[in-house]
Amino acid sequence: MSTSFRMMKTMLDSNRFLALLALLLGLFAPRSVVAAKATNPFIWADVPDVAVIRVGGTYYMSSTTMHMSPGLPIMKSKDLVNWSLLGYAYDTLVDNDKMRLEDGQNAYGAGSWASSLRYHDGTFYVSTFSATSGRTHIYMTKDIEKCEWEEISFEPSMHDHSLFFDDDGRVYFLYGGGDLRLRELESDLSGIKEGGFDEIVIEDAHSVVTDDVMLHAEGTQMLKVDGKYYVMNICWPRGGMRTQTVHRADKITGPYEGRMALQDKGVAQGCLIDTPDGDWYAVLFQDNGAVGRSPWLVPVTWEDGWPVLGLEGKAPMYLNIDDNEEGLANIVASDEFNRKEGSPLPLAWQWNHNPVASDWSIGTRKGHLRIATGRVDESVLQTRNMLTQRTFGPISSAMTKLDVGGMKNGDVAGLIALQRHYGYVGVRQTADERSLVMVNAGGDSPVEVARLPLDQDSVFLKIECDFREHVDKAYFYYSLDGKRWRRIGDVLHMRYTLPHFMGYRFGLFNQATEETGGFVDFDFYRIDDRLSE
Repeated sequence: MSTSFRMMKTMLDSNRFLALLALLLGLFAPRSVVAAKATNPFIWADVPDVAVIRVGGTYYMSSTTMHMSPGLPIMKSKDLVNWSLLGYAYDTLVDNDKMRLEDGQNAYGAGSWASSLRYHDGTFYVSTFSATSGRTHIYMTKDIEKCEWEEISFEPSMHDHSLFFDDDGRVYFLYGGGDLRLRELESDLSGIKEGGFDEIVIEDAHSVVTDDVMLHAEGTQMLKVDGKYYVMNICWPRGGMRTQTVHRADKITGPYEGRMALQDKGVAQGCLIDTPDGDWYAVLFQDNGAVGRSPWLVPVTWEDGWPVLGLEGKAPMYLNIDDNEEGLANIVASDEFNRKEGSPLPLAWQWNHNPVASDWSIGTRKGHLRIATGRVDESVLQTRNMLTQRTFGPISSAMTKLDVGGMKNGDVAGLIALQRHYGYVGVRQTADERSLVMVNAGGDSPVEVARLPLDQDSVFLKIECDFREHVDKAYFYYSLDGKRWRRIGDVLHMRYTLPHFMGYRFGLFNQATEETGGFVDFDFYRIDDRLSE
């Protein structure tokens, strides 16, 4: 059960009381009537900028992974709380210096941002925008389950847009920050329609909350309910929290009237969705410390034609939805690397920026992931072919076995907790001698805080992350035999930073600092939801 994420049902201490209560009730009732209830966040990991649609009895969700490749994850659910990855809308967003980490450039905090997900006339659409490419990207497929997408892209890059197919056959983007602009597209979505509608339809959308904002209205998502057009946005009042707003109009071109929809715990930005039974929810997200931005499900009722979010104005921790499943499905996953050469990676894996196909492989050495060095880099953050997965809460760990027999002088390889303020445990080779090292970049610059001699070719490495109550601490370990583990270095105080704009990730890496051509082999990658101490 080491990777079954038992604690996903006990995210907070109070949940243990609910579990105990359910157990006691089970002594006096048939087992079939006792069910755990879903809790928020329904995914305790970095899944921000959620856009959700329902087709029949199935829900689909897109999210943001920015500079990761592949990107723009597409997920599936039957109950709005348990989600599995179907795939990604693109393998490569754009192939330029930023996404290749070349000439000192990078796409941290950039790449592609908030997406819009639609189903129209038998076709699924997911669109996003990118300052890194300078374009707006639309991906289309008839079969979202296969997740094989065709792309259209064009200029300009339209910030936080919502793709909308109106009943009269016209197609629009509603987008922008502060002022929201409605812009008509060509019917085939190939670009902006010449002479089509192009006007600001909501001015200062944040003004329904306050005129004094540190973040003006953005995160647009539009839908039509009972003949009215509804626009969901967020803003951030100065000195306050991320706040959800909603506007409505009888015509898509306006005029719009608006109000504050939710101001609680910073839970905001997302969309409205109905169930086959006629219930309504808002799928939003919350800044959740170093683990990232985590999605929440908030009940919605309707009063006088307005969506009313939450219970008595609050985003509830507990939901009246049965949840008998465990864990994060395939959003995170252990991997033994026991596949034939050329086999695809499990969906949980994403590369930090665009990978170099010739410098990594699975199967070159049976049962191992090999990462070779193709160039010299001064910083681990500029190193290509770093393979990553999300960390997750409330606690999580990642472990790997590393074979360093192919390293060259100047190489350093290992397991990293990736963000701007990163930390890693690994092996460094200098003057034909190898050492175990722990590097902590929790301050202004990385510091090697521990170095131990290593006289064998393989070593086990582990990082444990504690996100409970926003403790946000990472601990680093090594083992020479895979049985006896020892702490190395000091604690990394993890911090979510805007330059990276992403929750911490576990990563496997190999960096050359003197010469190229070295390689390391990772025997496995195993995740758990327990801490050693």
